[in-house]
Amino acid sequence: MLSTPDLQVKVTTTWWSTTLTCSTTCTLTGNPTYIWYRNSKIVQEDTSPSYSVYFKTEDSFYCAVKGINSPAVSVRAQSYFHLTYTHQRICTLKGSSVNISCSYTYPRGHTVSETKWYTKGKLDEAPQILSPGYGGRVEYLGNMQSDFTLTTDLREEDSAEYKFRFRTDQTNWEPTIPGTTLTVIGLQVKVTPATVTEGQKVTLTCSTTCTLTDNPNPTYIWYKNGHVTTQSNSLFLNPVSSEDTGRYSCAVEGHEDLPSNEETLTVRCEYV
Repeated sequence: MLSTPDLQVKVTTTWWSTTLTCSTTCTLTGNPTYIWYRNSKIVQEDTSPSYSVYFKTEDSFYCAVKGINSPAVSVRAQSYFHLTYTHQRICTLKGSSVNISCSYTYPRGHTVSETKWYTKGKLDEAPQILSPGYGGRVEYLGNMQSDFTLTTDLREEDSAEYKFRFRTDQTNWEPTIPGTTLTVIGLQVKVTPATVTEGQKVTLTCSTTCTLTDNPNPTYIWYKNGHVTTQSNSLFLNPVSSEDTGRYSCAVEGHEDLPSNEETLTVRCEYV
């Protein structure tokens, strides 16, 4: 005899989250997909019967599987330990500055006793606390030091995962979620082909190894022997002549003070 399962939503609340679990009165066969609704809108479809939620209002939730809906439950917002980073990844230019920030909440009745930003480097390296005197390049901003600027002269060795920790007078809770991964890069000029003869065509491309966070579609300024030549994403010389021989570099518009290294283009004479 087949039985039709009833679905119920079980609510588990802790200091750091609320977890909703879709429970059944009998074991479901196969690998069912659980659909979660929040205020009648689908928010998750997954084989896991659980859904973790952070929110600031009173919302209605119910789950469904194989066309069977659970009764809706109303869950009132609590105050949790919660941390959210503004950016999971940041890609920026060597020599520039960057702002890394987060927001956090904690239970009512607690008082924040400690806030720290720190870096996580290689596995065998101890975390390094970013004090305001970190190389003379850190300036803390915002409320409770939840954001900071790693000021001017970013270096490639500044590339790391940056994490935030806060503690209260009642607990040493520490988030385990990934922080903000910072990648510091320099611009590179690529010449194609590397060796060229008069009358041929050559393309100079300004490239980065990751997409710049603050300017994902940059316009590049091109320089020849230190002087501005044009403004374009790539530099096409067709046909190329001996007069095009020189040292070429590029920069992102708005960051002209952070040019790439120079690449020398040598044009060989064509002999008949």
